[in-house]
Formats: sequence, C-alpha cells, structure tokens
Amino acid sequence: MDMEHHRIAVGEDGVSAIFIRPVGATALFLFAHGAGAGMTHPTITANALGLAARGIATLRYQFLYMEKGSKRPDQPVLAHKVVRAAAAHAAALAPDLPLFAGGRSFGGRMTSQAQADTPLPGVRGLAFLGFPLHPAGKPGVDRAAHLQQIRVPMLFLSGTRDALADIELLRTTAATLGRRATLHLVDQADHSFKVAKKSGRTPTDVETELLDRAANWMQRAVAPIS
Repeated sequence: MDMEHHRIAVGEDGVSAIFIRPVGATALFLFAHGAGAGMTHPTITANALGLAARGIATLRYQFLYMEKGSKRPDQPVLAHKVVRAAAAHAAALAPDLPLFAGGRSFGGRMTSQAQADTPLPGVRGLAFLGFPLHPAGKPGVDRAAHLQQIRVPMLFLSGTRDALADIELLRTTAATLGRRATLHLVDQADHSFKVAKKSGRTPTDVETELLDRAANWMQRAVAPIS
C-alpha cells in the first residue's frame, strides 16, 4: 500500500508526516505517536496499515522533539501547535473524509489537551490508544480534568494491565464524561498493548481487537442514521 510522505509547517519549523488512503476510505484518523517512539516505529506502522485494511485512512506525524532526534518530549504548548498544524494538513489532504484525531499515550493526551483548549476544526471525535491517566505507580485523575471541556465523542482503548491507567479510575473517568465516552478494555494487555505468553493471547489477537474496535467506532460515528 502506498505511503505518501509529507512535510507539515509548524511556525518556522516543520515535521514529517505519512499519509495512507486506502481505496474506499470512510474516515481519516490523525495519528499521533507516543513519547518514546516516532511515527515510523514498527507498531505504529502496523497500526496504520491495519486501519487502512479496515477502510480508515491515516495521517501519522512527528512531534518536533522526535523530528530533531531528542528523547525529551516537547512542552504541551509546543506539542499543541504541532497537533493543530497536523489537523489542518489532514483536513486539506482529504476534505471529503470525516476527520478523527488522537493516538498513542502522549500523542493522544496532547491531542485531547489541544481539543479542550480550542476545538480542532472538523474533528468528529478522539480515539486514545492507551490514555496515560497518571504516571506509573502514582494513581490519580488530574490528567483527565481537561476532558470535561471536550464536546466530541471519545474512545478509550486501554489494557487491563496498563500501569498508566488504573482500571477503576479509568472507568470512573469515562463515567463522568457520560455518553461522550466509550471505554473498551483489552484483556491482559499493558500500556503498549503487549500481553504475556501465559495469558493465552497473541499479539495478533490484541492488535485485531484494538484496530477492529477503533475502526468500527469511527465508522459508526459517521454512518447515516436510517
């Protein structure tokens, strides 16, 4: 499947991006990477290809620190600028496709913060692949406070062994968001959606469940009401 390489301007800087649009695409997902791995990481690449196989186009992009080869994530105000620039680029690339945004861990949280501050134009909903509700070993919900300001639907995909998202705290967070939130727990998966061999589940099982859920959620969100 063809991958188009793009450059997104962010002020005087710029970041790389990769666009995949399968034939018959029904939606476009603006896909932000996590704190420790950029958009070309094998897992993120596999996720994008898997979504394409399910009819979802993707635009993956780098945050500025990753583009520069740094291991230290950008401050939120700078990350939000990148999210906004990427959202505008996505909308221009495929104005005919319903737009969703989000991503893995840090990238998903930066997207939600940007959305909470000022809604991203055209974005129909947010999908989080491992929302980092709190630091490992420090359960709390402070990082979720901004979600109350978001008015579009949100999908939370989280592993039952996620050290950055206590299950009960995540359930409570989703409940406070009411009908805007959909929570799906992936059994035996950790924050990176990895599973132990003793779980009886394979990485393929988990990826299939994860991507099926994400694609179905986006497609249902834009399906015409009969």
